[in-house]
Amino acid sequence: MKDYLEYKGYYGTVEYSAEDDILYGRIIGLRRSSITYEGSGLKELKQDFRDAVNDYISSFDDPSKIEKPCKGTFNVRIGPELHVKAVLKARENSQTLNTFVKEAIRKQAVDL
Repeated sequence: MKDYLEYKGYYGTVEYSAEDDILYGRIIGLRRSSITYEGSGLKELKQDFRDAVNDYISSFDDPSKIEKPCKGTFNVRIGPELHVKAVLKARENSQTLNTFVKEAIRKQAVDL
């Protein structure tokens, strides 16, 4: 069971507020924008999510300025000790650190 929404390459969370008795969420993977949506039920939430994505895309005059989620690069802060261990393990495997990390993530994300 997946607990996220997907539309046009954008992904959004699905959460519940008991206080407000609504479903809500936000588009994940965007660094420069915070886009939220809500609905009283799942059908309404999905529609508001799609509308939010469409509104976001249509708000740009220049399509090249539209931020795509998860562009493929990110910084990870792991601390110096773990960093050294990762570099040494990558070297032991005749890999770059980037390849080592990518393969580790791929192994964990296989079920997504």
